[in-house]
Amino acid sequence: MKKLAFALMVMSTPALLFGQRKVDPTWLHRFVPDIAEAGSDFTTDSCRYRPIFGEGDADSRAPISVVRFGEVSVAAHGECKVVSYDRVEEIYFVLDGRGTLHYDAERAGLRKYDYTYLPPGIGHTLSNPSGEPLRAVVMGIRIPAGTAIAPAASKPAIANVDDVKEQTIQGHPPSVLYKLLIGPRTGTRDQINAAYVVVDTFLMDFAPGGTNFPHHHNVAEEIYLVLDGAGSIVAGGGMDGIEGRHAAKAGDAYYFRPNCTVGFYNSGLTGAKAHILALRVGVPLPKESD
Repeated sequence: MKKLAFALMVMSTPALLFGQRKVDPTWLHRFVPDIAEAGSDFTTDSCRYRPIFGEGDADSRAPISVVRFGEVSVAAHGECKVVSYDRVEEIYFVLDGRGTLHYDAERAGLRKYDYTYLPPGIGHTLSNPSGEPLRAVVMGIRIPAGTAIAPAASKPAIANVDDVKEQTIQGHPPSVLYKLLIGPRTGTRDQINAAYVVVDTFLMDFAPGGTNFPHHHNVAEEIYLVLDGAGSIVAGGGMDGIEGRHAAKAGDAYYFRPNCTVGFYNSGLTGAKAHILALRVGVPLPKESD
């Protein structure tokens, strides 16, 4: 009888006896307004940071190539600390306000929906000489060891979303239009072609009821940040990619590991468009099988 009781206990409480391994998530969700501020190497009393994914987030181990993806807020007349990373490339995307990009000894004005590529090894920061807050998305991507790094450009590459032409992308329906912002230094299709690991940084414009169809990327991780509109994010789930639907609205952010099903459906209930800022970065192939 004692042996039977022990066997039943083992079957009912395996975690207590054998421990429980934490499995890395296939995808992550964050609602940006609910994220607490956290310190970083560039923050000051007037420069605050919300870690969405990567550094500072509770699941910082989940991203592979993404070092950080978050929101920086610079108060009126505020300034962030100067930083420089040897093997990290960064992207700034201005959500609101105006400011100044400090790029080595250069200074350049920034306005809403400006974006810029920051190569490794260059000192840079943001300041805000205006009387209104500046808010931007900061993306940092790790460059693998052994990658040859070219000398940084003497001036920053800055563009604005409004100056980028919308286009359809092969394999996706015409109900979503793409603005290709920043891509590989070996490419030609993006407005700024300068990156080492970034496959693409792009803005998606979904028509009412539009979709980019659920799909996946074998060797890339991806992040979606909903700027406006509402609908359903597809994040893993069913065999056909449809069952894993999650309600999404402005401020929702999703991280997708390689091979995770990803997609978006604009609800179209109010006849409104939806816009998503997306980052797709390559991940190093494993040296041996799991």
